[in-house]
Amino acid sequence: MGENNIRSGTLHLSDEEFVRAFESCRLQNELFHHVDHVRLTWIYARQHGEQDAADRVIAGILRFATHNGGAHKFNHTQTRAWVRLIVAAQCQSPKLTCFTEFIAAHPELLDANALAPFYSKEVLESPAARAGWVEPDINPLPSPTK
Repeated sequence: MGENNIRSGTLHLSDEEFVRAFESCRLQNELFHHVDHVRLTWIYARQHGEQDAADRVIAGILRFATHNGGAHKFNHTQTRAWVRLIVAAQCQSPKLTCFTEFIAAHPELLDANALAPFYSKEVLESPAARAGWVEPDINPLPSPTK
């Protein structure tokens, strides 16, 4: 899978430039696609581990969404569950240090509906899931193993 097959607005940026632009809210909202959410989580998890990455992703996406007028779209459970999926994939491919190689090895992460085997739509879109953590109601999320 080449970079041209990934709908991303940030692959032209280094990881450091991307994180800096995101954290400062200088990144244009229309450049922040699903794969860019995955990339951000991948970077944070590599640098900080799962728990700190989850905290950073949650705070950062909420800040970014608020800055861009979309705070009402933020979903705490969905964000934290994605961190778990990405960290589990990282544990399967610990030697992959380039994001495009990582995502080529885990194309399932390009599917924005990858949480469907774990959560019903009703649970994932509930007010409780938007506001805080809700356990999956279909299947448990994968456990990261190293």
